Amino acid sequence: MKHSALCYVIRRTLIGGWNCNRHGSSVVRPFLAEEMRQRNFAADGGNGGFFYWKRMMSSKAASETEVKSTEKEKKEESSGKKNNAVVSSYWGISRPKITREDGTEWPWNCFMPWETYQSNLSIDLSKHHVPKNFLDKVAYRTVKLLRIPTDLFFKRQYGCRAMMLETVAAVPGMVGGMLLHLRSLRKFQHSGGWIKALLEEAENERMHLMTMVELVKPKWYERLLVLAVQGVFFNAFFVVYILSPKLAHRVVGYLEEEAVHSYTEYLKDIESGAVENVPAPAIAIDYWRLPKDAKLKDVITVIRADEAHHRDVNHFASDIHFHGKELRDAPAPLGYH
Repeated sequence: MKHSALCYVIRRTLIGGWNCNRHGSSVVRPFLAEEMRQRNFAADGGNGGFFYWKRMMSSKAASETEVKSTEKEKKEESSGKKNNAVVSSYWGISRPKITREDGTEWPWNCFMPWETYQSNLSIDLSKHHVPKNFLDKVAYRTVKLLRIPTDLFFKRQYGCRAMMLETVAAVPGMVGGMLLHLRSLRKFQHSGGWIKALLEEAENERMHLMTMVELVKPKWYERLLVLAVQGVFFNAFFVVYILSPKLAHRVVGYLEEEAVHSYTEYLKDIESGAVENVPAPAIAIDYWRLPKDAKLKDVITVIRADEAHHRDVNHFASDIHFHGKELRDAPAPLGYH
């Protein structure tokens, strides 16, 4: 009897785990009595051992079936969550059905149809702000100095260069918009639309990056480089903008001039055949309202036009500060990509 009880306790511990609550003894005792009865019955020559074995096997099979069913349900639930990104919730937040002009469903969550546009390709690409004073010269020399390691690292790999450039170019608009936003809150003043204008610039640059990532798959060391460059540039630009917004905007203006130059060289490589003129990514076709058969050359052309617009906006902002005024004193170029 003692041996049977001990075997039962050990088996229950290995299979189901030991019940450690204070009612454990009252739960185990009926099972222990049943175990002892069935073992005695088997010892007396009856068939109790066979039926007990059969019952245990049936319970085990049912348990395994239940586990498999639970795992299958979890997989189906997980798959359903992946397929249905928008789930109705208690808060009643859901995306309305949005379609293209041809009636097909809008595939993007990162931008909407009313945020798309056709780039102004007639913009003058040759404009250049000649450094006139000390801060202008500091900004110009700083940008030229930053170009040296970029040329050494990327050489004529303009796809990778453009990807790296966009991770940096999307920072100034966000920093400037954020600081203007905080200043507007502190001083109870309107920004003249410049908060929105600078954030639009940052978003536009980010869309350039999303497009370039579709064209150029970054390698692991390029991703590490992006982390390092972004961390240094964000903090450095943040400090510069606080100390001198006129210098900060002038630096960005010269950076955009370099961007126009880089994309021009990129186009030369495409035209010469050094870079394959592959089909444009779907995200670029929808964002810039390009033809369905647009190519890489079309994408780089509209991105270059955007950079030229950003060049003009930032040099204009710097000029406002150099004239002793604040940005809110001049109308912001909203929607001016």
